[in-house]
Amino acid sequence: MPTALTAPPGAPFVEVQNLPDDVLNYLLPSRYCESERCNDLATQIGQGSLLGYDQVAAIENWLRQNIAYRPGSVDRPISAMETYQQGYGVCRDLAHLGIALCRSLSIPARMVVGCLHQLQPMDLHAWFEAFVGGRWYTFDPTQAYTRGGYVAFAYGRDAADVAIYTQFGPPMFPQRQLVSVTQL
Repeated sequence: MPTALTAPPGAPFVEVQNLPDDVLNYLLPSRYCESERCNDLATQIGQGSLLGYDQVAAIENWLRQNIAYRPGSVDRPISAMETYQQGYGVCRDLAHLGIALCRSLSIPARMVVGCLHQLQPMDLHAWFEAFVGGRWYTFDPTQAYTRGGYVAFAYGRDAADVAIYTQFGPPMFPQRQLVSVTQL
């Protein structure tokens, strides 16, 4: 079984006035993460959880149980609320909804894009991180459990900040993608 990432149940909520300056940006609504529209849902999901890590873990579990992960089902970025309404999405969409839910509870959250070892089907992958207990922790609602093997390429507020490439003109779809990782 792969090694799990650090998961500290009970890691405390960090009050906004005590957050590092570089984390504050991850509290704000963004293009695909309309956190101002999610407070009632986030409060309901996190009800009964300790403030902080346990709230985010409840959000991650709720996403796994209520929003279907369907690789290849969406070909353009959609917002957190669109994902909630349709009930399914790709990894990016589940990350957007997780981020928006966290931010609505004043928990900083950011999008991460990269690769996940042995992801099936193999492709670029997106997940989110939440800032609790004074540091960032990984959450991935698309996987049955969060394990090691994540390789981050970019961090941002949402998909608009972490685009691996930007295309101009008519759409072109690569026929093949090859990713290799060299261990130093």
